Amino acid sequence: MINKWNESDAAACKAEFGPAVGEDLALRTYSSRLLGSDPALVLHGGGNTSVKTQWRDRFGALVDVIYVKASGFDMASIPPSGHSGLLLQPVRRLLALATLSEQEMVDELRRCLLDWRAATPSIETLMHAGLTAKFIDHTHADAILTLTNQRGAGDLIPKLLGRRVAVLPYVKAGFQLAKAVNALLAEQHDCAAIILMQHGLVTWGDTADASYGDMIELVSRTEQYLESRRSRVFVSSPENLVVARENYLRVAPVIRGALARPSGDPDRPLNRVILRPVIEPDVLGLIESEYGPQLSVTAPLTPDHLIRTKSLPLWLNQPDFSDTDRFREQLKTAVKEYAAGYEEYYSRHESRLLPGLQKFDPFPRVLLVPGIGAVCAGDDLRAARIARDITVQTLKAKSWFAATGNEYVGLAEDHLFDMEYFPLQHAKLSAEPGPAPLGRQVALITGAAGAIGLGVAEQLLLNGCHVALTDLAGDNLDKAAQMLSERFGARVLPVPLDVTDEISVKQGFETIVREWGGIDLVIVNAGIAMVSSLADMKIEGFRRLEKVNIEGTLLVLAESARHFKLQGTGGDIVVVSTKNVFAPGAKFGAYSATKAASHQLARIAVLEMADLGVRVNMVSPDAVFSHGATKSGLWAEVGPDRMKARGLDEKGLEEYYRSRNLLKARVTAEHVGRAVLYFATRQTPTTGATIPVDGGLPDATPR
Repeated sequence: MINKWNESDAAACKAEFGPAVGEDLALRTYSSRLLGSDPALVLHGGGNTSVKTQWRDRFGALVDVIYVKASGFDMASIPPSGHSGLLLQPVRRLLALATLSEQEMVDELRRCLLDWRAATPSIETLMHAGLTAKFIDHTHADAILTLTNQRGAGDLIPKLLGRRVAVLPYVKAGFQLAKAVNALLAEQHDCAAIILMQHGLVTWGDTADASYGDMIELVSRTEQYLESRRSRVFVSSPENLVVARENYLRVAPVIRGALARPSGDPDRPLNRVILRPVIEPDVLGLIESEYGPQLSVTAPLTPDHLIRTKSLPLWLNQPDFSDTDRFREQLKTAVKEYAAGYEEYYSRHESRLLPGLQKFDPFPRVLLVPGIGAVCAGDDLRAARIARDITVQTLKAKSWFAATGNEYVGLAEDHLFDMEYFPLQHAKLSAEPGPAPLGRQVALITGAAGAIGLGVAEQLLLNGCHVALTDLAGDNLDKAAQMLSERFGARVLPVPLDVTDEISVKQGFETIVREWGGIDLVIVNAGIAMVSSLADMKIEGFRRLEKVNIEGTLLVLAESARHFKLQGTGGDIVVVSTKNVFAPGAKFGAYSATKAASHQLARIAVLEMADLGVRVNMVSPDAVFSHGATKSGLWAEVGPDRMKARGLDEKGLEEYYRSRNLLKARVTAEHVGRAVLYFATRQTPTTGATIPVDGGLPDATPR
């Protein structure tokens, strides 16, 4: 492990933050970010750091304070405000108490805050306060966790790292841990660091770089030891990886369907999940080795991971990838058995549960599947990614035990339960934003780079959806994806797709399945237009519209039906139709006829997909000219003719269409997006309906 401390960077951090928060907290911010930026030290908000300094109170007196990383902050990007300041002496006095419940501890810590608005400090604040050093670092380093989960680790550690590195058997985080650390220091007052069994490494120093440097040195020495003991490596072949990816693509929607949890809502009966697979050489190599079943399905490296992954993964024995129906039955049986096992585990320890805590659902978050690798599930992409990263860390660490023959000794079940149902862990989850209306769902939008496509995508993203933008490859798709990614991050996925090409449509669906596990909502929006009277119409032009508007709709609907049947969780389709279906216009015959056929295909889909739990509805907009700076491709095609026919410029044409509807409303892509959102969120038990988004055109009323 490399020591990344850089004096120039540290000075820059002091210059940036020092004037506002002081040099100590500025350096604390810098070294915390160094620790947090290395996933081999901490993952996704794990670990905690602190600094003791002085603060001038209201009366001008200097008082001792401690700044401790607050719960919910990720050290990789932590700002100075991510460390909550507390009065040091009142916090230390708490260590004299014989008992202190978790809630009492939180209440007392919040009373000690310098700013009542600050986030609640780490559950390990008392441990930090009890240590006398100025800077303190605590990480969950992979190497340390691997070391502490082997039998005989307590005797090995002093020989490996020296007598000044104290060893503390596992103690639950919080008040009990702080008391245990205090007692240990009373016996070993000259120790320079502490290894917390199954919990990590604590270092300290009078300066930020000293504490950080000790952390890197001790972890590096441990890494070197672990590597020296490895006698073999588990790596799957490139050919097996190719097969594993093919297997995953074939069954990912089935997995996603099997992990969907009952919601109790008849309109939205299932809480779906987002999937992230782990198909890597070393992970697949371990899972398919002789050690896979017994070693992989063991307790986590540290109980800090429980709320993200549960205590155990699900192992799927001898999966049959050649028959998806058979695979589905295998998986359903395995999930049912896993859930029953979790219920039994919960019942064994329920008497230890503190009042006010709700039981977690019994479904797995991690599946280990020979022939694929690992599949991780979360309520949204962020949760799935966290579960994935923890799973990668865990399996790579456990592969060391297989490679060395050492025995893996995880924590006992009662410790796991206590941490899984630790009130402060539940508080950490409840402090995170709850699922948005579409937070568990994946949408595919065709024609997504156009004005209406962007308007629809934006509304779905604002409501938490994971959105695949599909359109022809090129600048328009790239710009649309960049624009939305800047606001919504990784929930935006650009997918080149030609709706007129059956292979392209299939590959587009596969890309989304590969990324997120499946699809729940399909927006059929791609369409083109042309202006021509029937007498002058070129058959080539008509066929071009026919290809996109009719065949494109058919191909997307057909692939959607196949996907929804495989996934087995129902779904929604919204076809962006047009007012021209009900009120065609002169010289608009090709567009009106082909969109009418598209509309009729949607109505057939209503009948054919209802048994799958799929609702199919339509929206029929009129005169959407742009969305922000993105001009409508349709109006770029037909607008010049319409302007010429009416003697209007562009603004005049827009005003003409606005004034002709009953509400005198300017129809926008955002309005269309809201209509789609109405169907996507299932506000009513409706299928086969059309919502006009036209400001009121009597001749275009659906009938």
